[in-house]
Amino acid sequence: MGDMDPHIFAVAEEAYKQMARDERNQSIIVSGESGAGKTVSAKYAMRYFATVSGSASEANVEEKVLASNPIMESIGNAKTTRNDNSSRFGKYIEIGFDKRYRIIGANMRTYLLEKSRVVFQAEEERNYHIFYQLCASAALPEFKTLRLGNANYFHYTKQGGSPVIDGVDDAKEMVNTRQACTLLGISDSYQMGIFRILAGILHLGNVEFASRDSDSCTVPPKHEPLTIFCDLMGVEYEEMAHWLCHRKLATATETYIKPISKLHAINARDALAKHIYANLFNWIVDHVNKALHATVKQHSFIGVLDIYGFETFEINSFEQFCINYANEKLQQQFNMHVFKLEQEEYMKEQIPWTLIDFYDNQPCINLIEAKMGVLDLLDEECKMPKGSDDSWAQKLYNTHLNKCALFEKPRMSNKAFIIKHFADKVEYQCEGFLEKNKDTVYEEQIRVLKSSKFKLLPELFQDEEKVLSPTSAAPSGRVPLTRMPVKPAKARPGQASKEHKKTVGLQFRNSLHLLMETLNATTPHYVRCIKPNDFKFPFTFDEKRAVQQLRACGVLETIRISAAGFPSRWTYQEFFSRYRVLMKQRDVLGDRKQTCKNVLEKLIQDKDKYQFGKTKIFFRAGQVAYLEKIRADKLRAACIRIQKTIRGWLMRKKYMRMRKAAITIQRHVRGYQARCYAKFLRRTRAAITIQKFQRMYVVRKRYQCMRDATIALQALLRGYMVRNRYQMMLREHKSVVIQKHVRGWLARRRYGRTLRAIVYLQCCYRRMMAKRELKKLKIEARSVERYKKLHIGLENKIMQLQRKIDEQNKEYKSLLEKMNTLEVTYATETEKLRSDVERLRLSEEEARNATNRVLSLQEEIAKLRRELHQTQAEKKSIEERADKYKHETEQLVSELKEQNSLLKTEKEELNRRIHDQAREITESMERKLVEETKQLELDLNDERLRYQNLLNEFSRLEERYDDLKDEMNLMVSIPKPGHKRTDSTHSSNESEYTFSSEITEAEDLPLRMEEPSEKKAALDMSLFLKLQKRVSELEQEKQSLQDELDRKEEQALRAKAKEEERPPIRGAELEYESLKRQELESENKKLKNELNELQKALTETRAPEVTAPGAPAYRVLLDQLTSVSEELEVRKEEVLILRSQLVSQKEAIQPKHTMTDATILLEDVQKMKDKGEIAQAYIGLKETNRQSPQDYHMLNEDGELWLAYEGLKQANRLLESQLQSQRKSHENELESLRGEIQSLKEENNRQQQLLAQNLQLPPEARIEASLQHEITRLTNENLDLMEQLEKQDKTVRKLKKQLKVFAKKIGELEVGQMENISPGQIIDEPIRPVNIPRKEKDFQGMLEYKKEDEQKLVKNLILELKPRGVAVNLIPGLPAYILFMCVRHADYLNDDQKVRSLLTSTINGIKKVLKKRGDDFETVSFWLSNTCRFLHCLKQYSGEEGFMKHNTPRQNEHCLTNFDLAEYRQVLSDLAIQIYQQLVRVLENILQPMIVSGMLEHETIQGVSGVKPTGLRKRTSSIADEGTYTLDSIIRQLNSFHSVMCQHGMDPELIKQVVKQMFYIIGAVTLNNLLLRKDMCSWSKGMQIRYNVSQLEEWLRDKNLMNSGAKETLEPLIQAAQLLQVKKKTDEDAEAICSMCNALTTAQIVKVLNLYTPVNEFEERVLVSFIRTIQVRLRDRKDSPQLLMDAKHIFPVTFPFNPSSLALETIQIPASLGLGFISRV
Repeated sequence: MGDMDPHIFAVAEEAYKQMARDERNQSIIVSGESGAGKTVSAKYAMRYFATVSGSASEANVEEKVLASNPIMESIGNAKTTRNDNSSRFGKYIEIGFDKRYRIIGANMRTYLLEKSRVVFQAEEERNYHIFYQLCASAALPEFKTLRLGNANYFHYTKQGGSPVIDGVDDAKEMVNTRQACTLLGISDSYQMGIFRILAGILHLGNVEFASRDSDSCTVPPKHEPLTIFCDLMGVEYEEMAHWLCHRKLATATETYIKPISKLHAINARDALAKHIYANLFNWIVDHVNKALHATVKQHSFIGVLDIYGFETFEINSFEQFCINYANEKLQQQFNMHVFKLEQEEYMKEQIPWTLIDFYDNQPCINLIEAKMGVLDLLDEECKMPKGSDDSWAQKLYNTHLNKCALFEKPRMSNKAFIIKHFADKVEYQCEGFLEKNKDTVYEEQIRVLKSSKFKLLPELFQDEEKVLSPTSAAPSGRVPLTRMPVKPAKARPGQASKEHKKTVGLQFRNSLHLLMETLNATTPHYVRCIKPNDFKFPFTFDEKRAVQQLRACGVLETIRISAAGFPSRWTYQEFFSRYRVLMKQRDVLGDRKQTCKNVLEKLIQDKDKYQFGKTKIFFRAGQVAYLEKIRADKLRAACIRIQKTIRGWLMRKKYMRMRKAAITIQRHVRGYQARCYAKFLRRTRAAITIQKFQRMYVVRKRYQCMRDATIALQALLRGYMVRNRYQMMLREHKSVVIQKHVRGWLARRRYGRTLRAIVYLQCCYRRMMAKRELKKLKIEARSVERYKKLHIGLENKIMQLQRKIDEQNKEYKSLLEKMNTLEVTYATETEKLRSDVERLRLSEEEARNATNRVLSLQEEIAKLRRELHQTQAEKKSIEERADKYKHETEQLVSELKEQNSLLKTEKEELNRRIHDQAREITESMERKLVEETKQLELDLNDERLRYQNLLNEFSRLEERYDDLKDEMNLMVSIPKPGHKRTDSTHSSNESEYTFSSEITEAEDLPLRMEEPSEKKAALDMSLFLKLQKRVSELEQEKQSLQDELDRKEEQALRAKAKEEERPPIRGAELEYESLKRQELESENKKLKNELNELQKALTETRAPEVTAPGAPAYRVLLDQLTSVSEELEVRKEEVLILRSQLVSQKEAIQPKHTMTDATILLEDVQKMKDKGEIAQAYIGLKETNRQSPQDYHMLNEDGELWLAYEGLKQANRLLESQLQSQRKSHENELESLRGEIQSLKEENNRQQQLLAQNLQLPPEARIEASLQHEITRLTNENLDLMEQLEKQDKTVRKLKKQLKVFAKKIGELEVGQMENISPGQIIDEPIRPVNIPRKEKDFQGMLEYKKEDEQKLVKNLILELKPRGVAVNLIPGLPAYILFMCVRHADYLNDDQKVRSLLTSTINGIKKVLKKRGDDFETVSFWLSNTCRFLHCLKQYSGEEGFMKHNTPRQNEHCLTNFDLAEYRQVLSDLAIQIYQQLVRVLENILQPMIVSGMLEHETIQGVSGVKPTGLRKRTSSIADEGTYTLDSIIRQLNSFHSVMCQHGMDPELIKQVVKQMFYIIGAVTLNNLLLRKDMCSWSKGMQIRYNVSQLEEWLRDKNLMNSGAKETLEPLIQAAQLLQVKKKTDEDAEAICSMCNALTTAQIVKVLNLYTPVNEFEERVLVSFIRTIQVRLRDRKDSPQLLMDAKHIFPVTFPFNPSSLALETIQIPASLGLGFISRV
């Protein structure tokens, strides 16, 4: 490879061979201008070493060495105008090798990172690649939190205006960079930390400043870029915003903070960004070196120096100066090695040599680094207090201008200087040199970053105090040139001042000296990279630029020395050892030098090609390669000869063995093949013969089978077709017969169902109308008396108006009769027209057959036209009469309106005073009503809570009473010592309790093991004794109840006697009332007798035809019902009149002070929905209560004047309502007449249009049009008939309902009558009750059971039902449905005792189960769900309209018909409240041990709590030390509770209330423990609580329970956690705390602040003054002084109505319940 053209692999091979041959460290120095290819050449050299040497271990070190290149390029390379991948830092990589010259590791040193590129890029240039790679990968999910965007969005990446490099995909490069980081052991978390810091730098560049004045500035409030930067860096927004706009100045005596201008703030921002990036760069280099560090001892190394090339731009600054200074040093090292050292060695070895002149750049280096040089003057200016770039430039001019030939001053500038480098002249701008050399960063900004919560960021700054000396390397071999140490918090003053004096230029000069020492200690190899052109064009070569670069880097002088000198040299011993192969034995002498001379004279004829020195032999170029070729040829010839001999012997031996084996195989194979062939011939002949006969047989047999099968198939198919035809005819005949009978049956059934529905609808409709009429009568009865008394004088006027109205009604009726006559005439005319149309149709048919009748048809058409004109004339006359009638009616209406207005004015004059007074009272009372309504709502909630607490106390007292009763029974029922018996109630009411005796503790265990079966006869005796005792107790209870009843009767008699002693006030009225009551009783008896006669008529025969519509009995029933209903209406009117008189007299005599009136008023108020109605009612109540008998006495002695006035008002209102109703009816009739006239007009017009159209059409089209018209007419009539049919169907349903109601009443009367009939009559007259017809095989959703099976039902369904056993697989709420279906059957039988007994047993059974297993959550939840479902069923099927809105028609049929169970609904509601409270207690007992450990003591976020504060004693956990309960335990328990409640079918609203109560318990217990424990009041514990609460909120979201109010119960705990985390220093903090902690009391806030204890260094204890400030601010808050929350508080529970969509008739009873004794009905 050394003979090839110049190649990087050749240089690398030479260095590797020299290291192995000479055992000396090597260096490859890659140099050249920017963009010439130095970085790529260094990468190829490293790739060569990694490929050739391999790795000494299994860690693939060579891959890691190569993987460092993408990382360093992404963070250290950037695009410039001369290079798309320019290295903006220098690096020296030492690749370490072991004794076998395999790679064992590597080490990297970096030099002078160009930090200014982070904040500024020139035109057409880019920032470092890593920023654009991040922006290109911003859409990745893991980068969403970085909130990146396009590169053009950020100030630090858009300045160059060229964010994209052609042919480079930044997203793919990002993938390569991440893979390289992973290969080098940088974890994903660290990678994301690096990207987070880089993203923060980008956002920091977008921070803007607003000038306050010339010397100060500020950051806009809530500035988004700064907010994102602080979030990513984990620092406080306020501190960073403050120190970006301020700086701290320290003097000898004091320290003060000074604001800075906008320009200085921007510079400080950029300096901070550069400093962060430089430290991150150094941190990455450290980690790369750690990953590449060798684990074994290094034997030798090869160093690859890839450093920035010579640069010159339009504007050259401090970075270009340092880069060109480094290139001067490298060029000097090259000259020293190539020229000086080479020629000096020739002189030392006494080789004849003529010295060659070359360029020496030592003066340029002296100009830069010597005393009073550029760097020395720059450092001196940096130390000056008021040093500037201008003063430094003047010092340069004064020192070096016209004194040094290499230093010049530009003509047009006083802030620049020119240095003549070895490559070219470069003009440097002095602006920014001092700032970049000092690398100033404000200490306060660094301190803010060090306090970051983001752990990687403080790690970048933790080594800044360890500043390395200029002459020693860091442990990793890296010189941190770009670091500017920041003064630590507590540093020694002397050390800090020395560190700050170390400038960037000084550090860079020291690192260059160290690099030169390393290069001089190794054998250098040079790679000179030549840039083909300055425009980055491919395949373009600029000869002049190439020659200029070759001359500048000294390549031409190197070529001259190489051509004239001896580049290769060997010592005599090395030459002898290497080329001993070329010598013969006789040529070897004792003198090694002479031996070498003899051999060289033979091998190389030209003596000018080599020279003999004192200790070495020098060769010209190519001679060593020639000797190597001769040596290799000789070794190759010897190897070939040895290989030839050995291979020939081996191949001959193999050939002889193969030949012998082949002959043997051939002999055997040929014999076997001959035998096989003979056998094949014999078998072939025999096979042909067999095939011939076999094929003949198969074909013949196949033909016979096919023929037989075809004949059989034909026979079967023909028979099958005939049979099918016969079966089809038979089925059609039978189906016709079946259809006939079925359709008849269906028609009869439909008719019966329709009839029943009609009767039911009639009943319902009549009942509704009766209710409405009753309501109207009540209103009229109340209003008529007042109107009579008020408007006595207006009756004559009203009668006159009434007569006028009657006359007008007569006129209206006459007009209506005229209209009817007109309609009749119109109908006759239309009939005539229709007959004419029929004649026309006949004429058209005749015209089709005979055309000779056209003339006659034309005459008939003319006649029809004349008739049409006549009809039109008649129509006009009719319209004129209708208009005239309309005009007359309008005049009549106007007159009525005028009269009505007169009446209104009179009415207004009468009622103006009342309205004025009522308006004021109404307004004031409405305001009071709104306030009282709000207060009532609050009182309702309090009353509900108080009521539920009373229920809880009642249940507790009830349980205590039962326990005391049991104990008393045990003590009383001790007939003998050692033998006790339980109360009989235990055995009679609870089937699960055994009949075995309860004995003393000594005998308890053996007796419990015995089974309560029929094995022992003693049990029967014990049962008898218990029953006897129970009978005696029941007799005592009966006697006590009888005594109480007698006492009540005596009290009632005494009260009645007192009333009789009073003076008779209403004698005449009471006598009249008693007479009316007697008349009503007699009428009632008459109606009963008539109903009995009707019942007898119905029961005389059992034929179904009797009750059919049209039958005599049916007609009798209808007649009786109509008469009864009419009589009922009359009686109702009389009763209402009597009641109104009684009420008015009561009001006049005594005020309403009784509780019954109050309850009625409360019920009326509850029924009122409108606020206006409530206000009016309230006003009326106040007025009636305010009016006393004395007020009436002031009006008149017995109040007659006031009553007359009220009656007059009521009469006036009644008459006005009658007038309004008549007016409305009159207007409705007018509208209907107008509509009829309009419809007649439209019909007439339509007929005329159709007639005209038909006359214009040809004959055939006329017929089709007339048919189409007839079809549409019939269709419309059909639709009208269908609508009428639907209306009739509705009427039929209403009548059916009414019929059911009357049938039910008849049944009740029959039952009452049967009680008066003697037993003989019962036997003689068969009783057939009228029952509602029932569908066959259609279940009604009821369950029938016997009375004696009630205890068994309660036992199997309630007492012995286990939620974990049989009930798991049941329908949710099945026990409730079964119990309700049993109640329905008892209601259907009208058996009130059965209903009462079943409901009482059910409630007692549930109480017993909960008493026995009240600590089991599943049991309590199961019976809470079933109790609520039973309550909802009682509401849903109660028959009340409010509960029947969501029912299906089928469910409405299942409503209860005989009993109102509202009282039992209240009892069940109370029982549900008790069960709910018991459920809450069970929940509290289960959750109580978990809350403190899971919410406070357990660290869900590991490492947050840190070390406990000193001085606090170690608190023991509320649980065991092993910490069995965590937050996950609480969440698992909550999941268990929720799943159990959902499995039991609990109402969703009830589940929400349970969850709210659970969360209140958790929050209250946690907050109470927090307030009592000082070790829990810290910032880290607040963060822990916030996290735990967020997990609970996440659980609520997962379960869709966020609207349950559970989150609000945790608000005090959340605010307490926030109080632990917020700042607690300034008054603003106090104001924020007061506004934030609105759910905490003042005592709780002060307690938390007093208990707050710092745990870490950044926390501080709360000052006493701050706590006093909080107390002062919260002084006006009205809250409870209580410190701890009431953890036992239970929220009031409600049970919203939740109807079930499950049909009762579809419910099946599982056999596992053991309810075989009940049957479905």
